[in-house]
Amino acid sequence: MTLTVLVADDQAMVRTGFRMILSREHDLEVVGEAGNGVETVRLVRELRPDVALVDIRMPVMDGLRATRLLAAEGCPTRVVVITTYDDDETVAAAVEAGAHGIVLKDAQPQFLLDAVRAAAGDGALLSPSVALRLLRGAGSASGRSRASRTGRHGLSERELAVVRAVARGLTNAEIGSDLGLSLPSVKALLTSARSRIGARNRTELAVWAWESGLVR
Repeated sequence: MTLTVLVADDQAMVRTGFRMILSREHDLEVVGEAGNGVETVRLVRELRPDVALVDIRMPVMDGLRATRLLAAEGCPTRVVVITTYDDDETVAAAVEAGAHGIVLKDAQPQFLLDAVRAAAGDGALLSPSVALRLLRGAGSASGRSRASRTGRHGLSERELAVVRAVARGLTNAEIGSDLGLSLPSVKALLTSARSRIGARNRTELAVWAWESGLVR
């Protein structure tokens, strides 16, 4: 199965670099490029790629606003945010926007590839320094409020186990193997857990798990 990818960055050289990295992989195909947020939204609507790599700092409309618009539309394309910055504000904003991964521009090429594949498979990867900020309590105010309101008691033991696994970065297949569950069961539990705590995606689910103390 070939995964389709849109690359959005205002620098042509950066887009070319990403395209070269992605195009070397037999299961990935770059179907389009965008240089600003407005163009990103238009091309995602038109091309419906599996994953969009979206830079935060772009002209006309920034990557975060573009991500929010696509998420609000219920667009099936998974957005992986690309950024030079890993400060608390940027991390929180990307999570709130609905990103399915956050990758720093200085990450190794293999990490970028892993993030694209994880997002396409309903997973999420965060660059190590980004993950560290989440572990230290960085994240969205609404995420902290949600964790405070919900606690861990609204989830069944099996849902809690799946959420903990997501927070540790496991894929659905790995979760099923570890917990002795079928893939449909894992997906159903994740859907139920997200609904109970109000998380839009796996990234928010992972943030909620760390902030509510489910994982340490």
